[in-house]
Formats: sequence, C-alpha cells, structure tokens
Amino acid sequence: MTGTWPKTSHALPLIGMALVVSLDYFSNSTVTVEPALTAVPALAAVVSRRTWYPLFIGAVAECGAFAMAWYNGVLGQSVHTATVLAIFLVALIGWVSATLRLRQERALAEAQLVADIARRVLLRSVPDRVGSVRAAVHYAAAAAQASIGGDLYEVVNTRHGVRAVVGDVRGKGLTAVETAAAVLGAFREAAHQEPALDRVAGWLAVSLDRALHENDHPGVEEEFVTLVLIAVCPDGTVEIANCGHPPPLLLGPEGCRALEPDQPVPPLGVLDPADVRPQVQRVAVRPGDRVLLYTDGVIEARDHRGVFYPLAERLPRLAVGAPVEVLRRLNEDVVRHVGHKLGDDAAMLLLQYEPTGSQLPRQHAEHMLS
Repeated sequence: MTGTWPKTSHALPLIGMALVVSLDYFSNSTVTVEPALTAVPALAAVVSRRTWYPLFIGAVAECGAFAMAWYNGVLGQSVHTATVLAIFLVALIGWVSATLRLRQERALAEAQLVADIARRVLLRSVPDRVGSVRAAVHYAAAAAQASIGGDLYEVVNTRHGVRAVVGDVRGKGLTAVETAAAVLGAFREAAHQEPALDRVAGWLAVSLDRALHENDHPGVEEEFVTLVLIAVCPDGTVEIANCGHPPPLLLGPEGCRALEPDQPVPPLGVLDPADVRPQVQRVAVRPGDRVLLYTDGVIEARDHRGVFYPLAERLPRLAVGAPVEVLRRLNEDVVRHVGHKLGDDAAMLLLQYEPTGSQLPRQHAEHMLS
C-alpha cells in the first residue's frame, strides 16, 4: 500500500536503542539517558504495519532499561521505575494505534475496491477502435482515494454512426455519481433508438428530470448536467449537440479550432425537458482528423499564478501518435502546469476519424482509387 515505510525501516527502532545504550555506556556523565528509550516503541509503531512490532520492541527496550539501570546502579531509583512504566505505556499505545491504523487501511482498501468496481460498471472502458474511429479516454477523480466522481463519458457504435457523450454533473459525492449513472443509462439507450442527435439530448433531459425527482435529491432545483453529444456519421460528417458544455476541439491539418455552437443552450436540468432541443452542428472531417471532448476540470486547471491551462494552444504540439498516447501526454502537461494533483474531476475523450475499407465515405474512396 502506498505511504508505507520500506521493510528496512524496521531496523530503525533497534538502531535507536543501540545509540541510546552506547551513549549511556560511553558517556562520563553521572546523568542517565535511560528515559530516552521510551521513544523506541513509539518509533516502532510508526515504521511498521505489524501490530505486534511495538510490543516486541517495547519488551526489548525494557530489557535495555534494566541493563542500563543495573550498570548505572539506579535500579531502585524513581527514574528507572518511571522509565519502565513509560516504555510499557508507549508500547501499549503503539500497539493500539497500529491496530487502528491497520483497520482503517483495510476499510480504505475495501472502499477503493468498491469504487473501482463502480467505475468499471458506470464508466466502461473504451476500446481502441469503435466503428470508424479510434478512441481513447482519460479520467481522473479529484476526491482522494476515489476512482469516480461527477464527470461522465461513453462511446457506442450504432446504426447511425459512432456516438459519444462527455458531461459534468454539478457537485460531487454519491449524489453526483447517481446523476451520472442516470444520464449514462439513458444515453446508452437513446443513442441506438433516436436517429437525430437533438432528440437524444431531449431523451437525456427527460431521464435526468425523472431520476432527480424519483430519488428525491436534496436541492433538486439546483441540479444540472453540462454535456456535449457527438456523432461520427458513416459519410464522414461529425454532428455535435452541446448543452452548456465546453466546446469540443477539432484538430486537423489546418490547426486546432473550437466547435462553438451558434445558439448556446443551457445545461440539462435548467430548462423544462420538453424545451431541450439543442442546435446540431455539422462539420465535415477527413481521415486522420481528431476531435477532443473534455470537462472543465482540464481548462480550469490553474498554475500558481492563477493562469488557466491553455488547452487549445497546447493540444497541437502534443497530438502526436495514437490517441491514448496523446491523452497521456496531455494529462502530464496539465499536471505539470498546475504543479500538483488536479483539484477537480477531469475527463478527456479523443476520437480520431479513421475509417477502413467499406467504412470509407464514397468521396474518400474515389479519391484513393484515382
């Protein structure tokens, strides 16, 4: 487990006790340093995860205390009695603290396992190839020791083309996870059933509204989800429906540009579900073009001067190699910009249009054959 001491550190209490005994033996002072042995079992409780180790070191320290008292002729004095009692109490406290720490570590490990299982169920892994695109995802939860937060993503291959969603649930904790689960469950169904992307967004709005009211979320009036839907159609057209989310970035030979909607739409949960019909943007892409979807945890990452991470500026020079390598370098660059672990959930999904064989649009196929 991370944060534990190396096994060689178990020798530190014995080394410390040897130093105390040597100092007392070679010192010409009439003052005994025997009370310093009380620190030895405390050190044992710090460096070891074995609950018996503080008791063992305490017993060895008691032997050392009696040997030092006999050598100095203070067996019957109060300083020796106080030292013996103190060593016993410190060893006992060390045993109790080591036992409690071990229980906490086990509980934390179980919670981490549950979080990992929940992440695998809710945020499924994205294969390298989905239909006509190559895909990669990177997700990091801000909560300490957590594997899942309020950000969501999914990629599915449908008869309407490859469809994906990236979103950000307002808030954190279990409430945000429940909301993300409701949105993802609705998307996985609607993406296959609805031929129009704006109607997929409407389906998600209805499902979100129902989930928030059925689960009786506290502060349901303030709950909302920003998300962007994208479809890579068989003819090489990319469709985008944005509901209050940061715009995707299109990366091609001409450079990087943000796919801003002409008519911005608020996040899901703000409007009545019947009124959610976002504008569908359509952009033609060529094989090799890439689209990056992300959450605000990436673009709102700030350095020590308060400067936000310049994603659109940094992406072109980092977009070299396979999508998974691009996201790895991009994440490392964001962390380097901040100087520490990100303070917010962050998700990135990169889609690279790369049709093969029969997936090639007619105009691309004719161009390759000519």
